[in-house]
Parts: sequence; structure tokens; C-alpha cells
Amino acid sequence: MDDIANLMNMMKLSIKVLIQSALSLGRILDSDYPPLQQFFVVMEHCLKHGLKVRKSFIGQTKSFFGPLELVEKFCPEAADLATSVKSLPELKTAIGRGRAWLRLALMQKKLADYMKVLLDHKELLSEFYEPEALMMAEEGAVLVGMLVSLNVIDANLCLKGEDLDSQVGVIDFSLYLKDVPNTDGDKQNEEITAVLDQKHYVEELNRHLSCMVGDLQTKVDSVERTNVKLMEELAAAIDRIKSLQEEHQQLQMENAQILKQSERSVAIRREDTKIELDTYKQSRQGLDEMYNEIWHQLKEEKKNCMELEKELKLQTGMKTEMEIAMKLLEKDTHEKQDTLVALRQQLDEVKAINLQMFQKVQGAETSMQLQNEMISSLEVKTNHMIPTSKEMEQRLQELEKARQEAEEKNHKMKCEFGGKIKNSEQQLEKLGKKCSSLERELKSEKEQRQNLQLELQQEKDKTCLLQTELQQMTGLKKELQKLQDEKKELQKICEEQEQALQEMGLHLSQSKLKMEDIKEVNKALKGHSWLKDDEATDCKQCQKEFSISRRKHHCRNCGDIFCNSCSNNELSLPSYPKPVRVCDACHTLLLQRCSSNTS
Repeated sequence: MDDIANLMNMMKLSIKVLIQSALSLGRILDSDYPPLQQFFVVMEHCLKHGLKVRKSFIGQTKSFFGPLELVEKFCPEAADLATSVKSLPELKTAIGRGRAWLRLALMQKKLADYMKVLLDHKELLSEFYEPEALMMAEEGAVLVGMLVSLNVIDANLCLKGEDLDSQVGVIDFSLYLKDVPNTDGDKQNEEITAVLDQKHYVEELNRHLSCMVGDLQTKVDSVERTNVKLMEELAAAIDRIKSLQEEHQQLQMENAQILKQSERSVAIRREDTKIELDTYKQSRQGLDEMYNEIWHQLKEEKKNCMELEKELKLQTGMKTEMEIAMKLLEKDTHEKQDTLVALRQQLDEVKAINLQMFQKVQGAETSMQLQNEMISSLEVKTNHMIPTSKEMEQRLQELEKARQEAEEKNHKMKCEFGGKIKNSEQQLEKLGKKCSSLERELKSEKEQRQNLQLELQQEKDKTCLLQTELQQMTGLKKELQKLQDEKKELQKICEEQEQALQEMGLHLSQSKLKMEDIKEVNKALKGHSWLKDDEATDCKQCQKEFSISRRKHHCRNCGDIFCNSCSNNELSLPSYPKPVRVCDACHTLLLQRCSSNTS
């Protein structure tokens, strides 16, 4: 609190000295004037009192230019001041910009006004100042009151050449510590200066008030002009409203007429649409039947296709099995042919052995014949050679022995070769039997092969037929697709023709229905009215008296009362959405009308 009191006393002294010296000089003050410099130093100390330290990315800063920037938010006149301060290139710090702002505000004679705006928004100042700061205390209002007296001073300060960033704000107390003698002349001077201060203050207030009055007068003139324009526009708007109301009434009348006409046309169109719906349903039923038949045919063809595909798969499986069987048969035939070749080779070998044996037997027989001849020749010789017979008898005995040995050998040879020949003949018979059986098997296999070939040929023919049928099926599918496309196109054409027929029917039936409506209206005007239950005692058609068993029933078309047997009919009428009770006469009449409309 002592700091605030000291600062306030210093502000009072600096403002007093500044005003007194400025009035004694009687000229415009410049930036080199010492009392003015001291006033700015004291003002800077007052604004710095209780200022919060703000953190930034550079470091901690403590500048009074932040709260001064808030003035332009509430006072648009200060916007030019802030832009001019920011446009000065030589100012690089926030302290320099704050000092420049104070000098420019003093030159504009609005320093007190700007400070008052700041003090009116203390909730924003609390972001920059501590609660015990001078600007947040009540002394701030006193400070603003003291600053108002500075509007007397005229100052012309040049900021471009000054180095406001590096100035040291030190208060020089030597200006305020002068010995002043207590004389009556000084008191009078003080009183004069006080009166002059009051005079200048009053003049400044008058200037402000005159400016305010001028502004208000211009505002009043603009308001009067706008009021006159609004009155003219109001009169024009009233005229327009009246004309619009008249047009609205006319439109309501036209709307009522159009509504009546539209209701009539809607009733007529309903009847037409019902008839057209019946015809459309009938045609639709026919088309649906055609479509169902085609669909059933398609399903049957699909089933046939599936069956044919299954048969094809089976045939292909059979074909593969037959091919495997053929391959196996071919292998067996090849093996049997190899065995036949081997057997034939064996037969050839046996025949060669038999030939050799036969040749040996022939050789033995020839040798026997030769021996017999030799014996005969020897006998002849014995006969001739009697003398040598004895010698020869010995030789004969020896020869007989040799012959006997030869005969025994021949007999043995015949026995041996006979067994071998019999064995070979048996083997030949066996081989012949085997050959005949193999030939039979070959014949049977050839027959089987021919049969298999015939079956293969038949299956190939079947597969060819199936392929042709499949091709026909694909062709049929394409034709079916074409038929479906043609059906869709025909349906589109039918729908278009139906729409055209509907439009033609509407145009044709509108005139007929209008005539019938006029006739019905005339009939209704002539005598068709809704009879009350008390008025009718007998049925209008059969003339039978009503009782508990014979009840009364109204005809919804003519309005007369009939019994149940004479009014046991239901038809849809334009005035009723659902089918209602109608008498026999109205029923026949309405049916004739519907049939004429449909034709």
C-alpha cells in the first residue's frame, strides 16, 4: 500500500509540474522536454506495479504492453494507434512498444479515456496484474481522473529517431525538490493556475460534449430518414397486403372450383382405373400362365440336360473302363502270341529231333540190309568156298555173335527210339491240343475284341448323338434367352401400349363420364332423395310389406328402400370406396354403363 501511495504522490507531482511548466511556456511540448519525460517514467512505474511475470518460449517476460493491447478490443479508435506502434521498425521489444503507445495516446489526448476503458474491464486485467496492483486497486480511478487534466497540453512527439527500447526509466526527484517561499504572490499564482486548470478542463469537457452532440444529431437525422423510408415502405406493404388478400380470395374461389372439378375427375378416373385394372389383371394372368408354362418347359429341359450329363459321365466312365479292359486284353493277346511263338519254336525243335531220329533209323535199316546182303554173299561164298568153310564157320560164328550183338543193339535202339518217338508223338498231340485250345481262345478273344469294338463304336455314336443333343440344348438355351429378351421387349411394348391405351381411355371416357355425371346430377335433382325409414312400409320393387323377418334396406345409388331379396347386390360407387348395397334396377343399369365404358 505504501508503494501505491508513493506512486500516486509522484504522479500528482509530475502532472502538476508538467501542466504548470507547459502553461508558463505557452507552446507545444516536444519529446526532449524534461517534465514530460519524467511523467512518462512515473507512468511507466505505475503500469509496471504488480505486473505478473509471463512465461514464453524465449523465457520469462514482464511487460506492460500486453494490457495496453486490450484497449483496441473495446475501443475501435485505438486500432490505428496499435497498428502505427507495430509498424515502427526501430522498436524491437515490448517495453519500447509500450512507451511509444503512451506517447501516441498523449498526443491524441485520449490517454485518460483508454485507461478508463482498461479499468472498466478488470476481469481481463487480472490476467496481467496481481490483485494488490495499482491498476487493480481503487487508486486506478484516481489516476484516470488525474490523467484527464493532461488534455490541456498539446504535445508533438517524434518517435522515429528515439531509441525507446534502451531508455532507463529512473525518476529524477531534483525537479520536485525546489525551495518555494511562502508568499502571497505565490498563493495567488497557485489559485490562478488552479482556475486555469479548471477552465481548460471545462473547455475540454465542452469539446467532448459538442462532439457527442454532433454525433447524436447525425444519428437522429439518419434515424429520421430511415423512419420516413420505413413509413413509405409500410404504406407500400399495406397496399401489397390488400392486393394479395384480394388475390388470395380469388385464388380460394378458384381453388374451390378446381377442387370440385378434381373430385369429379378423380371419381371418374377411379372407375376407369378399376375397369382397366380388371383388364390388366386378366392379361397379366394370361402372361403369367405363359410364363409358368415356359418356366416348366425350362425346368424339364434342365432336368433332361442334367440326366444327359449324368449319362455322358457314365458313358465316359464306361469308355475309360473299356479302354483299360482293351489294353489288358491286348497285353494278354501279346503274351499268348509270345507263348504261341515259343511253342511253335519247341514244335520245330521236336520235328527236327524226330527227323534226326528217323534218319538214324533209316541208317540202321540200311546197315541191316547191307549186313543181310553181306550174309547172302557170304553164303554164296561159303557154298563156293567149301574148303574154306570151316575157317569161315568160325568166322561165321563170330559174325553171328556180332550179328546177334548188332541185332540186340538194333533191338535196343528200336526200343529206345520207339519210346522217344512215342513220347514225342504224345508231346506233339499235347502241343496240337494246346494249339487248338489257344486258337479257340484267340478266336473267342478276337470275337470279344470285335464285340468290344462294336460296343465302342456304338458308344462313340451315342456320344456323338449326346454332343449333338448338347449343342441343340445350347442352341435351345440361346433361343430361350432370345425368347425371354423378346418377352421383356414385348412386356415393355405392352406396358407402353397399356399406358397409351390408358391415356386414350382417359381422354375418351372423360367426355362419356362427364355426360353420365350430368345425367346422374339431373336425375338426382329431379327426384332421387334418401327415403326415411318411416316413409316406406312396402318394398318398392316387389311391393311386399316390411316385417320383422323382411327388413328394410336402402339402395346406395337411388336412395329408395327395398327388401333383402330385391337389393341383394353390391357394387363400387364413386361416392363409396368399398362395394355397397344396390337394388336390382340400379345394379343392371350400372353394369350396362360399365360394359359400355369398357367397350
